[in-house]
Amino acid sequence: MDSVIDDDLYRRTKRLLEPGDIELNGAIVRTDLGSDEDIEMHQASVDIGDVIAEHAGYDPRDTYVYSGTDDPEFASNQHQGLTLDGDEFVWECQQLLRDGTFDVVFYYEASADQRGIEDDISDLGFEVTSVEG
Repeated sequence: MDSVIDDDLYRRTKRLLEPGDIELNGAIVRTDLGSDEDIEMHQASVDIGDVIAEHAGYDPRDTYVYSGTDDPEFASNQHQGLTLDGDEFVWECQQLLRDGTFDVVFYYEASADQRGIEDDISDLGFEVTSVEG
């Protein structure tokens, strides 16, 4: 992708991908969904998570979304895609309400097919900016 959706958000996302236990890449996804469209926002996050799972080598039917509502370490609008077998990390996202609509930042293992993820998110109808760790 040639353009960056939001320079500040890109820089902050890039910092979150700095070396840790695993190498990560990310995607910033711009939506036109507002705060009154929480069901649609949830479905968009699931659909994008399924794209990431596929390009990371997982069958999306073997993953689930954990929203951490019972975990004080989790923020609201923070979700993880985990495997059914072993609760392995597949992806994480944060839904950020900015200027009346949501931008969603996804993180996932750098071994996933970044270009494929970008293309398939675009095919879902969203503007996306890749962020490589």
